Amino acid sequence: MHAFQLLPRLRLIIISLLATAPLLASAQEIEQVARLSLPPVERRHPVDAALEIAEESLQHVRANIDDYTAMFIKRCRVDGVLPPLQFASLKIRNRKLDGQDIVVPLSVYLDFLKPSSVKGREVIWVENANEGNLVVHQGGFASFLTTQLNPEGMLAMRGQRYSIKEIGIENLLEKFVVTAQRDRQHGECDVQIETDHLFGKTSCTLVEVIHPIRREHFRFYRALVYFDNATKMPIRYQAWLWPESPGGPPVLDEEYNYFNLKVNVGLSAFDFDTENPSYRFR
Repeated sequence: MHAFQLLPRLRLIIISLLATAPLLASAQEIEQVARLSLPPVERRHPVDAALEIAEESLQHVRANIDDYTAMFIKRCRVDGVLPPLQFASLKIRNRKLDGQDIVVPLSVYLDFLKPSSVKGREVIWVENANEGNLVVHQGGFASFLTTQLNPEGMLAMRGQRYSIKEIGIENLLEKFVVTAQRDRQHGECDVQIETDHLFGKTSCTLVEVIHPIRREHFRFYRALVYFDNATKMPIRYQAWLWPESPGGPPVLDEEYNYFNLKVNVGLSAFDFDTENPSYRFR
């Protein structure tokens, strides 16, 4: 075939390519713009699911829970020593705010049942009352003497890690949220969540957080939080420190239990008054 016979066909091919080139370029540009316009996908931190549960619980407590009673069982390592469990009947009236103003002060009543070293002790603390002091009497022969103590002073803090100001489920949730938010800044965090865990006869959501490697920014090696599925409130918190030797067991650091929890029972200021005749203050 002569060269001049190819010219018409070649001309058609060239014209076709020239006609489709703008379309191809446009499609490529659109794809590039689409890729650039997509927001970056934020990778979820392992602790995010636990944080969401705690934040939802905290919002629920602040919005819907006025007061509660419970059997409070706790122990907390102080100066390296883990004391025996302490048992106390607990009443708490949650703080309620109107803007920045305290409408209902955080109020606490404790009646210690055991061990014998604390049995008979009664404590009342009401936010901004009694010049900020707690009111306490001991059990046994010292039960006749009622005193007021600075809740953060040496006598009130003897054998304690936290002051009475930090007691309660709302404070527990706030601390957990702050800790989880700090954990989000780091890796090395394993989280497991079991939504249908049975704790005794109580259906719970069990949250487990583990920091396998000891770091200065981590507060604990392992923590367990049991959220009552009915009340949406944590009823148990346990935390362990890292093993003291490779392959050894973790070291229990603290635990707080709110058993037989009853919410919105209608507590009043009189439940936190030393003049209440059902109490043993003198």
